[in-house]
Amino acid sequence: MFCFACLFLPGTVTAQTLQDTLDEVKVHSRKKEMTSDDEKLTIYSPGQKAVAIDSVQLQLFGRQSVAQLLYQQAPVFIKSYGFNGLATLNFRGSSSAQSQVLWNGVPLQHAALGMADVSLLPVAAVDRVNVVYGGSSALWGSGNVGGVLLLENAAPVYDTAGKYSLQLSGGAGSFGQYQSGLRMSYSKHKWYVGVNAFGQQAKNNFSYLNRQGEERQMDHSRLAGGGVMLHAGYRPDARNEIRFSGWHQQYRREIPPALFEARSVKDQQDQSNRFMAMWEHTARQTVWYVKSAYVQDLMQYDDPAVLMYTRNRSGQYFQEAGMRRKLPANSNLTLFVPVQSLWMERTDGSIRRQTRLALAGALQKSMLRERLSAAVNFRGERIDRTGIFLPGLNMSYTPVRWLELKGNVQRTYRAPTLNEWYFQPGGNERLQPEHGWAQELGYIVRLKHKDRFTLTHEATAFNREIKNWILWFGGAIWTPHNIAEVRSRGVEISGKATWQTGRIRWHANGYTSLIRAITRASHVPGDGSIGMQIPYTPAWQWQANAGGTVARFYFNYNHTYSGYRFITTDESQLLPAFHTGNMQVMYTWMPGVSSLQFVFQCNNVFDRPYQVVAGRPLPGRNWLAGITLLL
Repeated sequence: MFCFACLFLPGTVTAQTLQDTLDEVKVHSRKKEMTSDDEKLTIYSPGQKAVAIDSVQLQLFGRQSVAQLLYQQAPVFIKSYGFNGLATLNFRGSSSAQSQVLWNGVPLQHAALGMADVSLLPVAAVDRVNVVYGGSSALWGSGNVGGVLLLENAAPVYDTAGKYSLQLSGGAGSFGQYQSGLRMSYSKHKWYVGVNAFGQQAKNNFSYLNRQGEERQMDHSRLAGGGVMLHAGYRPDARNEIRFSGWHQQYRREIPPALFEARSVKDQQDQSNRFMAMWEHTARQTVWYVKSAYVQDLMQYDDPAVLMYTRNRSGQYFQEAGMRRKLPANSNLTLFVPVQSLWMERTDGSIRRQTRLALAGALQKSMLRERLSAAVNFRGERIDRTGIFLPGLNMSYTPVRWLELKGNVQRTYRAPTLNEWYFQPGGNERLQPEHGWAQELGYIVRLKHKDRFTLTHEATAFNREIKNWILWFGGAIWTPHNIAEVRSRGVEISGKATWQTGRIRWHANGYTSLIRAITRASHVPGDGSIGMQIPYTPAWQWQANAGGTVARFYFNYNHTYSGYRFITTDESQLLPAFHTGNMQVMYTWMPGVSSLQFVFQCNNVFDRPYQVVAGRPLPGRNWLAGITLLL
């Protein structure tokens, strides 16, 4: 029994008996730490690059948005329009509509816009965050060209004796920021119920420099919002489980003036309702499941200065039925049928719809004593009247214990969004879908000396070619156009080390990327984009973290750099590079069975003025403090 247990322990295990005559035995295991419940990632993507945000960072950023978390702790570019503005993802030079955000497997992209505003996703609403790089349209769905952000809630935990938990949190910071949160759950042998509520408000009246170099205070920039989540689980027997999740949230944001505006009276209200239900049946070697979800988004935009008021409603119904089966000879198979129906209401009251029906699957096999893991995936999808086939292949190989080689090849495809086709005014019903291929190769080095030192180093080179790339441009009325062909190439390098000196456990990690995303051909004569970098794609960016843990005290310093970004297709205008320093401190006090956690963060400690998007200044030095009580 002891030897059997050793096979499932990570790292190195030392076995000894009471007899002195037996030698020390070392057993090495290649079992990976589970960072997600989604088997599409943990089993069927062995060759795809993925980064998991650890639980410490989720606690530190629990009072902020997912946008701020990713900006400081994940190698992905966040295109932010400011404190109260839109924030979208840019994976390897992709557009915001080419990235996906999934909540427990349910797409959260706006049904009309085809993208998700990650500034409206609070870290407090989720328990796990994984960032998957590179396209995998076969597994995650057409539209997954750049990458996917996976947000997950922890699975229900059933307790025979009955278990109750309560967590209260609050925070305050610069510019009139206040946050509050509540989490509570109760579980029995067959039932689980959990509630998560959160709220925030802010004045966001920070100081900035206008175009004349004069100091001004940001005006008309208040924020107020919050949400509530309900999770329920029922397990009638050992083989069946039913889950339900509901998530309502709403935000009201005053849109502050840009640097080219004298004043602003614009307001925006966002409201979302998300519901998901799932049934899962576990047989001896097979898991069957059915998942249904409904997402509704409402956005109201009001600008009295120009007598403009819009009310946009959109939504989607998502359902997926499938099976996962463990096959002989170290193989796994999954087959699933996703159905997605999207709709939007236009300003004239008419309804436009898009329907997607697919059959998808993946086969994974481990060979050579589990040193080689390969996965073949596919998706046959019909979008309205258009049929497509999306194959993919990825694998990892471990020739020696400390080295892992990885590779991934996928066909990518993205149909135009409802907004790109039908928006009034400016929609273009002649748009063609984006399509192409993506490849990546990389390696991971993992070194460990007992429990005192660990080192992980990863490097990935990627290439992606997309035809019929869609880009919005124009004058008074902006319209999307196919700009023909874009090629993205680059390399990503990261490293992470931990070591022990006395009572302090030190950590350090860093990441850098070089990306060249250029237009190779254009349908627009004389637009000057040939051979030029795609707007708002930094050619170089890096970030680094360093800190330590001693007893119950944690500290970290983060430094993030983003290179210059061109803001026009012909590279005639650019925003300068910027870098920010950020500090985080956390202390946990455990009086009895409860615990108190104190968090303090200081962002932009060097008070650097910078802009991610032209005309949208971001704040200088600012702080945020919080306290969490767990009973």
